[in-house]
Amino acid sequence: MTALNVLGTMLMPCSYDPLTGFYRDGCCNTDEHDHGTHVICARMTQAFLDFSLSRGNDLISPRPEYRFAGLKPNNRWCLCALRWKEAYEAGVAPPVILECTHARALEFVTLAQLQSAALSSR
Repeated sequence: MTALNVLGTMLMPCSYDPLTGFYRDGCCNTDEHDHGTHVICARMTQAFLDFSLSRGNDLISPRPEYRFAGLKPNNRWCLCALRWKEAYEAGVAPPVILECTHARALEFVTLAQLQSAALSSR
């Protein structure tokens, strides 16, 4: 079965460079093994990267052992839904790409919240 996005259409890829997704397949795919629920495709901002670091999740530093080069502003990345929600509530949520955000995100945030921070897919 094809994964759906929050708009009810086919889930589109988030990023191949850097290669994102829980399964490093470029998409915000998920299943029961993805305990962080990495389903929100977002374009990184420095404010969000700093916020995430302050919460103990360093997305900036390279981690070659995980094939992770570190993120920079404007990179797209599949974020944990609860981290995005926390950033949204703190006023530093990065913009999201709705077409690339998995429908499971709606278990954690509302479509209206996502739409208020939405970018176009391209």
